Amino acid sequence: MTCSKLGTLREKIASASKGAGGTSKILIAFSGGVDSGLLLKIAQDILGEAVFAVTLDAEIMPRSELKHAEQFVKALGCDYEIVKFPILDNKDFVKGSRERCYYCKKESAKILAMIGADKEIKSIADGVNISDFDEYRPGIKASDEAGIWHPFVDAGITKSDIRDIAKEIGLEFWDKPSSACLATRIPYGDEITKDKLEQIERAEEILRGKGFRFQQVRARIHGEIVRIEVTAGEIDQALRLRTEIIRELKGIGFKYITLDLEGYRSGSMDVRVQGSGFKVQG
Repeated sequence: MTCSKLGTLREKIASASKGAGGTSKILIAFSGGVDSGLLLKIAQDILGEAVFAVTLDAEIMPRSELKHAEQFVKALGCDYEIVKFPILDNKDFVKGSRERCYYCKKESAKILAMIGADKEIKSIADGVNISDFDEYRPGIKASDEAGIWHPFVDAGITKSDIRDIAKEIGLEFWDKPSSACLATRIPYGDEITKDKLEQIERAEEILRGKGFRFQQVRARIHGEIVRIEVTAGEIDQALRLRTEIIRELKGIGFKYITLDLEGYRSGSMDVRVQGSGFKVQG
C-alpha cells in the first residue's frame, strides 16, 4: 500500500513542478520533523536543484529542533535558508487563545509567500498529512487560505504511512517522535511570553538530561506549577529522581513541581468532550 502511495506522491510532486518552459521550483516549509523531512527528501530526489527549503526560526521552536533541521538540510545538500520568524510580535498569537495556531500559521505563510515571490517560486508545500485532520489543528485552515499545498494529503498519506516510507527509503530519523512547538506547553488563555518559553525549554533540557526519552518529555506550565509528562514506563524513574528534579526545576523558577500520572500524550492541553468538540483543559 505504501509503495502505491509513494508512487502517487512522486507523480504529484513531478506534475506540480512542471511550469511553462521547464521545471518550476518548489519551496518546502521544513520544520525539522519526519513529515516535512520526508517530503523534502523525496522532492529533492525528483527535482534536484529545483527544490528550496525554508526553516522558520521562531521563539516557539526548540533550539534542538533548529539544530537538527540545519544538520539535515546540510547533509541532504539542498538549497535552503533559515529565516527569523518573530511570532511573539503578533498580538493575537501571544494572547494564547484556542486559535493561536491559526495566527501563527497565517504569519508564517506570509513570510513563506514573500520568500517565494523573491525567488520566483509559486508552489509552496508543507508536511501536513491525512492524520493531522484527526486532531485540533486550526493552523491548517490558515495554510489553506494562503494556498499552501499539502502533497501528502493529495496522495492520501497518513502519519503511519510517512513513517513506513521514511524507514523504507532509509531516512535515519523515521521513528523520531513528533515535536510540537513550545507554545503547546502553555494552557489556552494564558499569555505566551519569551520568558515562559525559555523556562519550558530549559526544564525539558534538564529532564532529557536525566535520561528520559528525547521528545517524549513535556514541561507544561500552569501558573507557578510545572506539570511534567514522561512516558508511562518512565514514571518510576521520575519518582526515583524526584529530589534532584525538584531541586533543579525550582532552580529555574518553578514554585510547584508535579508529575502527571497519565504520562506523556500528545495534545494533553486539549480534551475532547463528546458532543461539544474540544474543551480547554485547565
